[in-house]
Amino acid sequence: MNGQRSEFHYDVKDSSTNAVTALAELSGLSRQRIKMAMQRGAVWLTSRGSCRRLRRVKKVLRAGDQIDFYYDERVLMSTPIAPTLLADEGTYSLWYKPCGLLSQGSKWGDHCTVSRWAEQHLSPQRSSFIIHRLDRAASGLILVGHTKRAAAALSNLFQSRAIEKCYRVVVHGEFPETAAPFTLSSQIDGKEATSHVTRITFDPLQQRSLLSVKIETGRKHQIRRHLSESGHAVVGDRLYGSGEDKEELQLTACYLAFKCPLSGQQRRYTLADELLPLL
Repeated sequence: MNGQRSEFHYDVKDSSTNAVTALAELSGLSRQRIKMAMQRGAVWLTSRGSCRRLRRVKKVLRAGDQIDFYYDERVLMSTPIAPTLLADEGTYSLWYKPCGLLSQGSKWGDHCTVSRWAEQHLSPQRSSFIIHRLDRAASGLILVGHTKRAAAALSNLFQSRAIEKCYRVVVHGEFPETAAPFTLSSQIDGKEATSHVTRITFDPLQQRSLLSVKIETGRKHQIRRHLSESGHAVVGDRLYGSGEDKEELQLTACYLAFKCPLSGQQRRYTLADELLPLL
């Protein structure tokens, strides 16, 4: 099964069923490999209408439960890139997400996500919940919730555009220098999207510009798509650029500001200069 992607589904007949044994027999994989897959988020349990990842080897199963195993060796054998904890606010935390680390997992696993890393490495240990996302190729500030209430409240701030977000970006070419931020606005996937861009500096030798970008909306790949459409693709953008750059994506979430819905306090988080992209 090396390199293959396979799905296995098992209906539990009685409470004496052991998930590891059942999946080993069904898949032909070793018990050790099954346990590893469970820890890395590739096994799901549907019980009494609720579906969630099954990580506990000794979880008591009930007749009528269903176990779903999504095996992708490439995913499961990937090594997570460590994020950096910047602030622990108790019910939520702030991290620096490096390029290559995921914001959220899939049915095939979640061990290479910032939320799972937070669950395993924070002290004291806490559950983690996704609040917002950054592209896998992007880097920068990301919030992780540690209670459902905190995650929902902070997610609502993002959805209602009550969080100020700023990004530092390096693009190809000489981006226009304007007195006020240059506004890029177009529909993305049928929804309005607006980005405000300020040129910080331009390097004529490299033919690259360093930009500050603020977004009103948070559409998928919004900054990358807007800048590419303007004729100034983000350096390192394999999807919307030329694909010829050697660098990783030069797009970093560098600033978050909001009124905390839990404490009422104003929060402002700024990424350290040494983590910002430069010309």
